[in-house]
Amino acid sequence: MTALRYALLIAHFIGLAAILGPWLDQLRADARRITQAMVWGARAQILTGLALAGLAFANENYDPDHVKIAVKFVIALAIAGLAEVGAKRDKPQPFWLLVGILTIVNIAVAVVWR
Repeated sequence: MTALRYALLIAHFIGLAAILGPWLDQLRADARRITQAMVWGARAQILTGLALAGLAFANENYDPDHVKIAVKFVIALAIAGLAEVGAKRDKPQPFWLLVGILTIVNIAVAVVWR
């Protein structure tokens, strides 16, 4: 169970990097857009996040925070939705900005909320 949890956690971090890496790289670019890597990273974040939450609920010795998981899931759905819509737009600037900001907010929720 521990090996599966670590594998999912690594995949979760790879999804995070797929969103945040291109977003940070484009801060210095003139044309900002949502890449397919960002879209797939958002999808990976949802799938691996759900799997990690499922493992947490399956652990008898751990009581996961339901509200924190729900907040993170709603933010992740918003990120994925914005990435999906923004990738199809000609001018994705507001979507691009929101995807980056919400990703950073979701990281803050994961780290700060105890």
